Amino acid sequence: MATRTFLVNGERVTVDTPDDVRVLWILRDVLGITGPKYGCGINVCKACTSHINGRAFNPCSVPVGDLGPDDEVTTIEGLPGTVGAVGAELHPMQEAWLERDVAQCGYCQPGQIMAAVALVRKVREEGRTITEADLDGIRNICRCGTYPRIREAIRAGEAKM
Repeated sequence: MATRTFLVNGERVTVDTPDDVRVLWILRDVLGITGPKYGCGINVCKACTSHINGRAFNPCSVPVGDLGPDDEVTTIEGLPGTVGAVGAELHPMQEAWLERDVAQCGYCQPGQIMAAVALVRKVREEGRTITEADLDGIRNICRCGTYPRIREAIRAGEAKM
C-alpha cells in the first residue's frame, strides 16, 4: 500500500492504496464519486472521461501511482467549479446538454460532457473554433446513438463557454 495525495474537484485527498489501482476505482469505490462511469475498463468506450490538469483523460486506464501531489482530477461533479462556471449550478456545457435534450439512458453523458469541455478548451488555446473534424475526433461511445444532439450541444456549449 502507498499513500497518494492529489486534488479531486478542488479538494486535496489522500488515499492509501496500491499504486496499480486505476484512478476510476479510487474515484468511485474509495471517494464515492460516481459521475465517471465504468464501461469497458480498457480506454475504449470513454464513459469515465474526466479531466486531469484540465485535459481529458480516462481514469479506467491510469494507475493512481501516476498521479502526483499537484495533479488535479476533475469529474463531472466538479465541472461547475471550473473556470468559466465558478458559482454556477451547472457548467455551460451541461446547460447545453439539457437544452438540446441529449440524454436518453444518460450513462455515457458525464464522459461525453467532459470530453466536449476539454475539446472546447483545446481549440480555444489554438485560437480557433470547433470544426466538424474536431467533432469527428471525439471517440466517446453513446449506446443510444444520440450523436446528432451531442454535436449540437457541443456547439451550443462552446458558444456559452
